Amino acid sequence: MSKMADYDGPILEIDKLSISFFTRLREIPAVMDFSVNVMPGEAVGLVGESGCGKSTVALGVMQDLGKNGRIVGGSIKFKGRDLSEMSDAELRDIRGNEIAMIYQEPMASLNPAMKIGKQLMEVPMIHEGVSEEEAYKRALEVVTDVKLPDPERMLKSFPHQLSGGQQQRIVIAMALMSKPSLLILDEPTTALDVTVEAAVVELVKDLGKKYGTSMLFISHNLGLVLETCDRLCVMYSGEAVERGSIEDVFDHMQHPYTQALFRSIPLPGADKNAHPLVAIPGNFPLPHERPPGCNFGPRCDYFEAGRCDAQAIPMYDVPGFERHSTRCVKFEEIDWDAPIQVGEQKEKPEVGKVVLKMDNLKKYYEVAANALFGGGEKKVVKANETLSFEARESETLAIVGESGCGKSTFAKVLMGLETATEGEILLDGNNIEQTPIQKRNTKTVADVQMVFQNPFDTLNPSMTVGRQIMRALEIFGIGDTEADRRNRMLELLDLVKLPRAFADRMPRQLSGGQKQRVGIARAFAGGARIVVADEPVSALDVSVQAAVTDLLMEIQREEKTTLLFISHDLSIVRYLSDRVMVMYLGHVVELGTTDQVFTPPYHPYTEALLSAVPIADTSVEKTHIVLDGDIPSAMSPPPGCPFQTRCRWKDQVPGGLCEKEVPPVRDLGDGHQVKCHLAEDILARMEPVIKIAAE
Repeated sequence: MSKMADYDGPILEIDKLSISFFTRLREIPAVMDFSVNVMPGEAVGLVGESGCGKSTVALGVMQDLGKNGRIVGGSIKFKGRDLSEMSDAELRDIRGNEIAMIYQEPMASLNPAMKIGKQLMEVPMIHEGVSEEEAYKRALEVVTDVKLPDPERMLKSFPHQLSGGQQQRIVIAMALMSKPSLLILDEPTTALDVTVEAAVVELVKDLGKKYGTSMLFISHNLGLVLETCDRLCVMYSGEAVERGSIEDVFDHMQHPYTQALFRSIPLPGADKNAHPLVAIPGNFPLPHERPPGCNFGPRCDYFEAGRCDAQAIPMYDVPGFERHSTRCVKFEEIDWDAPIQVGEQKEKPEVGKVVLKMDNLKKYYEVAANALFGGGEKKVVKANETLSFEARESETLAIVGESGCGKSTFAKVLMGLETATEGEILLDGNNIEQTPIQKRNTKTVADVQMVFQNPFDTLNPSMTVGRQIMRALEIFGIGDTEADRRNRMLELLDLVKLPRAFADRMPRQLSGGQKQRVGIARAFAGGARIVVADEPVSALDVSVQAAVTDLLMEIQREEKTTLLFISHDLSIVRYLSDRVMVMYLGHVVELGTTDQVFTPPYHPYTEALLSAVPIADTSVEKTHIVLDGDIPSAMSPPPGCPFQTRCRWKDQVPGGLCEKEVPPVRDLGDGHQVKCHLAEDILARMEPVIKIAAE
């Protein structure tokens, strides 16, 4: 069957779609009354938090709902034909040929035992019956299109020989092999660094234009949708609550949930003391416990009993706008421009004495050059190079950089999971860099605690929440009796704003945000002086992020904790931290207060990081910097400045100095330091990367 004849209506037409999953006990409605159209060449973003039904819609389009899922109402039409009326053979043909899907985890779509070239060539050979020669030519073309270095070598490689960003590009190339009419992207950049994400997003946009592909882009990141899509659809609890063009929805939102989402993300100008984020109250309803009437009702500021919960609410067209609609009965009465109720303003805590001091810390690992069979010469991986900084009481120091820059290695040495190669770490004036955790005294262990990225991995699934916190109290030697510890545990639940009844729950009964709160309660159980928070909110939904960051700040105010916040999300860093340390390949390339680091002059790497962060604000203009190439390996770092292979300022430095010498650390005044060879006058002329357009 050839591609469907040129068709000029919507490529994808989803009309009043309802999808349910059937268990032995009940029918669970996952998606209800959901409609969206994708026109030829258009990119539509599908935004919402986890559990709202975004991926279920995508699986519905792919007709891949498994044996429990069924479409119970409405229709999905592709180029005017109802997908549910097609035979299996027709569906198979369309799936590989006309609709392609890119998933979150690139390795899930690649066969680890087959070379990349062969995997790409299979697509047109199976679907279009082209010759091997023609298929190779096409594979080479798409790999070049997705901007991978040395395409011929790439085709001969196995998936494990590529970095995450390269694997994701191969998956995109594979989806494009048959020049599909519709590309569905399900959170395709969640697992990637921001700089790689920026490059992949850029690529998807260019390819959409080149191939005229229509796209359905599923994401929970509003900034990313702003940068990639023409229109968007906001979902909440299985329903579309607002649809419209990017400008209409971002600048003239007409649904309380959309408004609440924007208030919980740190846009430029948010400040933890003067303009705190506003978290959405309450929790997401479970599919079989949805409220009557409006699903968002119980969490909405504008809820009116007897009206919002009286009957199912349809989508209303917003007058004066084209294709903009909302599922809110009161949208014409709400004053959408009313100033936000400012959360209570907090006093900025006084920063106290130095609690932690690192001096020239180095951490090297020895690895066999031939890791598989041992033997051969040894190679040294320089994970941390001469790290020096101080952190004070009540201060939040953010540590920023891409994966592989040494952030987590430094955290391991601080925690005592590794010992330092050279240099020292002083905690309250005592050296701890050579004391592994099993030899540290109880107080030191209680003083330095960690909150991890993924709360699912750190809780014991077979122990109640209360028991896990009490276990930590026992280890820290707190409380003389079981009853003392139980009381302290209940106080800790109050501290992290969880109901005391949660003490008897198992981790599986908690949502991601609630689990993260238990992790925080456990970290603070022993009155920690320093808490290392390793990407503590990146696995959580936007609305939950605001609540968890707020909680960390509040506990910090009460307990005067020093917070080391490891993250690659610069929006949250800007909102939370007092000082920022930027790392690249084991080196600290910039260190200063948040204001110093976020305004020029910057280190060229900081500049590129800032440019890569997607910002959900239509009034922000960004200088466009896409870093070429991947991060070099710490096993064979480039000579001279670690960043020189990707730096756009390198030709401003005379005599090839960047390639010969590691730059010295320079003080730009007021404790702002940068490791860079650029001359003073060039630094002084740097322009800001993020500008807010004048109203």
